[in-house]
Amino acid sequence: MKGYIVCIYKRISDENALKEYAAKTRSVVEEYKGKFLVRGGKTITTEGEESPRTAVIEFPSFSEAEKFFYSKEYQEAHAILKGVVVRHHQIIEGS
Repeated sequence: MKGYIVCIYKRISDENALKEYAAKTRSVVEEYKGKFLVRGGKTITTEGEESPRTAVIEFPSFSEAEKFFYSKEYQEAHAILKGVVVRHHQIIEGS
């Protein structure tokens, strides 16, 4: 089964840091055979709280998504967001 990383942002206080994070993350996603399905874009909130940004990344397997998240390269990029964003982040198995 495929694996997905789903990030729902609650608050972004530094857009430049988010851009730096995104640039560094892109190559790591590709290295782990990931594919961005959603990266920002137009939204309509039909239930719950509005979110300034959502991202969904598809990987060939749950295991590959997990390896990506815990990789040294991604963790270095992830550190850029410390104190800059509040988000809900999940690794999900799906079809």
